Amino acid sequence: MADHVLDADAAVAAPGEPREAAGPSTEPRPEPTATPQPTAAAGEAALPQDPPYFVGRRRELDGLRADIDRPGLDVLRGQATAGSRVLLVAGRPGSGRTALAVRLAREVADRYPGGQYFVRLGNGANSEQAARALLRAVGVEARDDARAAARAAFAGRRAVLVLDDVAEPQQLLDLLPEGTGSLVVATSDGPLPGVPDVRPCTLGGLDGPAALDLLAQAIGPVRITNDPRAAEVLAQECGGHPAALRLIAAWLAAQPRLSVTDATRLLRAVPEESPDPLARAFRLVYGALAQPVARMLRLLALAPAGLVDAQIASALAGCSVGAAQATLEDLTGCGLLEGGPTFHRVPGCLAPMLGALLETLDRPGELRLARARMLERTVRLLQACRVALASVTGTVTGTATATEEIPPALRFPSQAAAGTWLRARLPVLLAAVRTAVADGELDTLARRLVAGLVRALAADPEVRDTTAERYQLHTLVLDVAGRRGLHREKAAALINLGDLDAEGARPLDALDRYRAALVAAREGFDGDAEGRALEAIAGTYLELDDPQRASDWYGRALALRQTRGELVHQARLHSRLGALHTYAGRYGPALREWKAAVAAHRRLRDLPAQARATSEVARVQEYAGHPEEALRTCRDALYWAREAGEKRLEGAVLLRMADTLERLGDPAGARLQRAAARRLLPADEVPGDQAL
Repeated sequence: MADHVLDADAAVAAPGEPREAAGPSTEPRPEPTATPQPTAAAGEAALPQDPPYFVGRRRELDGLRADIDRPGLDVLRGQATAGSRVLLVAGRPGSGRTALAVRLAREVADRYPGGQYFVRLGNGANSEQAARALLRAVGVEARDDARAAARAAFAGRRAVLVLDDVAEPQQLLDLLPEGTGSLVVATSDGPLPGVPDVRPCTLGGLDGPAALDLLAQAIGPVRITNDPRAAEVLAQECGGHPAALRLIAAWLAAQPRLSVTDATRLLRAVPEESPDPLARAFRLVYGALAQPVARMLRLLALAPAGLVDAQIASALAGCSVGAAQATLEDLTGCGLLEGGPTFHRVPGCLAPMLGALLETLDRPGELRLARARMLERTVRLLQACRVALASVTGTVTGTATATEEIPPALRFPSQAAAGTWLRARLPVLLAAVRTAVADGELDTLARRLVAGLVRALAADPEVRDTTAERYQLHTLVLDVAGRRGLHREKAAALINLGDLDAEGARPLDALDRYRAALVAAREGFDGDAEGRALEAIAGTYLELDDPQRASDWYGRALALRQTRGELVHQARLHSRLGALHTYAGRYGPALREWKAAVAAHRRLRDLPAQARATSEVARVQEYAGHPEEALRTCRDALYWAREAGEKRLEGAVLLRMADTLERLGDPAGARLQRAAARRLLPADEVPGDQAL
């Protein structure tokens, strides 16, 4: 549906057509040229790649595999197993818990033909979004409760679900598949009380041989063989901590002339502000960076969800895209970033240290400016994405001019590239909006970002269901509008949320939203939004099977549109009131409304609409027992239908005339009208003529 969004200058855009009487408003969308695909790009919830160096953990892997087949508490009590098997890999960030969970999922893949799936949770994570990612991965849509839909979709599927960085038990329970057969592997900092029959595996440091193996794989066995004692000491200095070892090993690999002994000496020289070996390793590697590179690394902590590409890094650091890309590759080579096919990722174990450095070394004004540059770049990229998709959906007028206004560095080479970019980055884009709203000082950018994202999603023909994303976006706009006292934006957000509630078959919630929108629209002197809210309230009452109240609210909306002189809206409202009165058998008021609709369409020079409204006048006249008047009115409708070139409408009017002639005792005339209709309409739309 078309959302009531903000334009590029954060002003409220003109709303689209109000919601139809019998359901939520929808604007017609061109049919896609290809078979619609799920919103998510392929592999959205796929297992990540194995880390470049996975060593040791054989004992832990064997124990976890044994736990899969070990009888649960239900079985030991003589009861039937109630749910899927849950394994827990617990350990500090950087302990290798995610790598172990992924490796286990790969090793047992042959036992679970339903597939292997991976979602990352964490503090503040929304299990609803994770559920939708899982559903998109299996090609299932859910318009309402995605968590329940995901649990049902994986019931009996025999799949492996890796739930990474679970912060609280409820996150896991929300996604736990119904029934037995699947395996859930969760990672967390500690135990998850409340999860039934969970099998924990707590990770410590790597043993000596595994730590040396990791170093050898990263820097080559020759450097270890040349100085085995130094390598052992280095592993001990790192406490066997996998992330610390990987960081030091990557740093050593990037400096082939540096010996292991020198690395050990430098690590020992780092002040022990904390007993955490990862913190010492990070300070060593970070301290060796050039100042511009170190500054960019710090600023990457501002990236939404910790995911960054060259465009985001360029905007944060204020440098060229090429320079940002080279720096990202260098930082990945040093082990300070995790590489990926689409994004580089700030390791979760390093994010707190980078955040602390930001607070210490960078002024708040500089950080706000960097975040503003990043959000502005994101807005421009969304605009470029929408323009690139415009020729597919026809949603942007003046596409050539719009393309010329976009810098070449931000343009997408093709429609497919734009769509892929949008779908792959949707979680990051949503995180960017949340970050902007939480900042509190970047509300204008936040509103522009919401507008750009909503419009880009509407322009992508392969996006099928973004209800949850749009609900989240409009809720964030509502937060900003309430904080800033922006009544117009508040009304727009409430109308959109009401429309989404109506789409989700929650009419009472929608009614509350529309009433609140009406108040906000009046406070902001936004007559257009006020009219839309009035019509939406009327349509909701109609859904609640209360035509009397629906008629009353449509009347209020009509009075407002008449005061504002909005003829298009008046014509539509006269028609809706006419339909309501006709349904209720109030033929006098129905005739007045339909005749008023005819007059309004005539003034608008809308011949097809005038012909349709005239045909409805004839219908009401016949219902009221005036067939002669109905016949005369049908002739008028027939004339206007022919003037408009509406063949199907012309045929429908001819059929109505035939029925009227039958009632007036003229079967020959009726046959003539049906024969004429038969030449205009498909055979299955013309009822059989008993006299022929």
